[in-house]
Amino acid sequence: MKKALKVGFWEMIAHIILKNRVIILGVILVLTIFLGYQWKNLSMTYTEANLLPKNHIVNKQYQDFLNKFGEEGNLIVIGFKDDSFFTPKAYAAWNELMTGLKNSKDVELVVSLNDLKKLQKDTIAEKFELVPLVDQKQTNSTTYLREIKNELFNKLPFYEGLLFNKKTGSIRSAVYLNKKIVNTAERKTFIIENLIPKIDKFEKTTGIDLRVSGMPYIRTINAENMKGEIGFFIGAALFITSLIFFLFFRSVLATSISIFILLLSVIWSFGTLGLFHYKITILTAIVPPLIIVIGITNCIFLINKYQQEILLHRNQAKALQRVISKIGVSTLMTNLTTAAGFATFMITGNDLLFEFGLVTSINVITVYLITLLIVPIASSFVAIPKEKHLYHLRKTYLSSVLNWVEYAVRNNRKTIYIIYGLLMVFSIIGVSQMKVSGSLIGEMPKSASFFKDILFFEKEFNGVMPLEIMINTKHKKGVMKLSTMKKMDELQQTISEMPELSKPVSIVNLVKYSKQAYYNGNPEFYELPTSQEQAFILSYAKNATKNTKDNLMKSYVDSTGQYARITTFMKDIGTDEMAKVEGKLKSKIEKVFPKDRYEVSLTGKALVFQKGTSYLIDNLIESLIFAIILIAGLMAYMFRSVKMILVSIITNILPLCITSGLMGYFGIPLKPSTILVFSIAFGISVDNAIQFMAKYRHDLIENNGKIKKSVFSALHETGVSTFYTSVVLVFGFAIFTLSSFSGTIALGGLISCTLLFAMFANLLVLPALVLTFEKKKATKEDILEAEIVK
Repeated sequence: MKKALKVGFWEMIAHIILKNRVIILGVILVLTIFLGYQWKNLSMTYTEANLLPKNHIVNKQYQDFLNKFGEEGNLIVIGFKDDSFFTPKAYAAWNELMTGLKNSKDVELVVSLNDLKKLQKDTIAEKFELVPLVDQKQTNSTTYLREIKNELFNKLPFYEGLLFNKKTGSIRSAVYLNKKIVNTAERKTFIIENLIPKIDKFEKTTGIDLRVSGMPYIRTINAENMKGEIGFFIGAALFITSLIFFLFFRSVLATSISIFILLLSVIWSFGTLGLFHYKITILTAIVPPLIIVIGITNCIFLINKYQQEILLHRNQAKALQRVISKIGVSTLMTNLTTAAGFATFMITGNDLLFEFGLVTSINVITVYLITLLIVPIASSFVAIPKEKHLYHLRKTYLSSVLNWVEYAVRNNRKTIYIIYGLLMVFSIIGVSQMKVSGSLIGEMPKSASFFKDILFFEKEFNGVMPLEIMINTKHKKGVMKLSTMKKMDELQQTISEMPELSKPVSIVNLVKYSKQAYYNGNPEFYELPTSQEQAFILSYAKNATKNTKDNLMKSYVDSTGQYARITTFMKDIGTDEMAKVEGKLKSKIEKVFPKDRYEVSLTGKALVFQKGTSYLIDNLIESLIFAIILIAGLMAYMFRSVKMILVSIITNILPLCITSGLMGYFGIPLKPSTILVFSIAFGISVDNAIQFMAKYRHDLIENNGKIKKSVFSALHETGVSTFYTSVVLVFGFAIFTLSSFSGTIALGGLISCTLLFAMFANLLVLPALVLTFEKKKATKEDILEAEIVK
């Protein structure tokens, strides 16, 4: 590495590149074909993002739950709120819809009004039997359907909160998918080609607006939306970066070379995903447009330097050699720091972030290598730029801006520092108002139809996010003890009183329903049996479920009778509220279930995600600190000066602080998508600082150690590239705000904001700090210059 930073080494590299142009292009072509072939391995992810390491205690508890009861995220709910439902035409269409779904090989169970069962006492066989609620022969009568509605809402409390809302009149059905297809491509096929067409047909027939939700449905539609955005963002990134590039350089040839490099970077980035057999996730989907935005900055630095050299001496060979030997080392460092920013995600212990960090950091380096090779090679095959292509280097507005910057740095450093301090105070106040939040559906498109359906089920049934409680009685058949059920019922009462949670479901519900059925269906007896009633009521229930597939609650007690499960659903609440809910439940559990007799664990997708969010935020803060240390180490190796390292770090900490402050002021919470901003933005924003410092160090040698002269010559030469790259990056990341995903919007908007302030910091604060840190030397220079003038 040390040798790589020496100019002689880079002159040798330049010679090798320019001498072996055809061979190098051939190698790039072969690699492109190879990586393009890896696209065959690309596919969308069909599993949910797990933000916790596999060996985390929360993940272990969740896996233990899945081992006992199987996949819990296989429920799709279909609901409506419409008085016209209880008519022959609407009911017939509903019956057709539900029967069609029930007959699908991908569906395990359908619980719906049309074939709803109710418990009925068989006194001869001394058992309960499940009999149909609806007599299908009478469903052509509106009067009969109204009677069914009355019975459902007033005599079957077992189904209240599960299949209907008595207060509002809304109704829903539960469709349980085959657990084997929940995390496979077959889930998508069922939902897109089977479920949705049937839903559309029902709505056209009846005019009733159906609401559809549940994690399998949400994940499928969300993945389809994400897939549609990938192509859009690649196209948008190519268009906006190429357009800005052309407006700056006014050269069709230079723009074409850049577009070609960016297209190669897209092929290589997707190829890398395919090579590692990584799935396309919400994060890896943005890698190609991300690489496009980052890659164009390399093109700007190299092409701008090439044109500056042509303007200086009109010698193409010399210009190409200097592009590689002088810009090669500084762009290597900038790309290493950017890659380091992404690579820090690999230490979080999370598979999703590991894949994102690995693929992105690899492609940051590969796009650098592609640019370093293709820009000089392609330029060597064509004529030198014409005068009109160099005009932008003489633009008066850029010269005026840089002259103003030089004047401010030379004469108003105190003002710059005051502004810096005020912005820091402003930021700290904002940071104090930041909140942490995260939910499974919080990152999903608010404009999507399924999101409105989520809100419907939150309002009518208190949510669709599964929260599970697993109870280990430590004894076989311990669940069916009346004492255990009373404890479960007490916990369920607490859950029912919490507005964030839906009505809980467990074996307790069936036992209560059994007592109601024993007393001839009287809803007043929907309660747990007394100790005197226990023996004969539970024997009835036991006989009813023996050797039958109609066991209503077979999913809520394991085969040994040792483990029980309480299922509830929760609203889309933030991390703080979720922590409060968890605290209340744990407090009640500790009070009701003695630890020496029971083991009770809270789990489910909602809780796993909430814990993952907190874990991720803690680890990403650590990764940001690690990124700063790593980048500082790279700069220390390059500049060998503690002062210069401090200058660069202080300069680029400001934009991060301002962004954090704005998040606090505008109520943008810390969550998985927004916390990514800082490592990414720091790795990118420090690039311009490195370009300036590299040029400053070079000029310092050429100017015999003259501080001020070197600072301002470096400022004028790198200032153009800093301005160009900052504008391209700001607009490039801004395209992500066009996404329908709130996480992607936040990522794009916040990084754009950070890089905008980074441009101010690198143009004004950075050179001012260099002069301040080297104040003694600069003062001596002023004295010597004054004496020479005299």
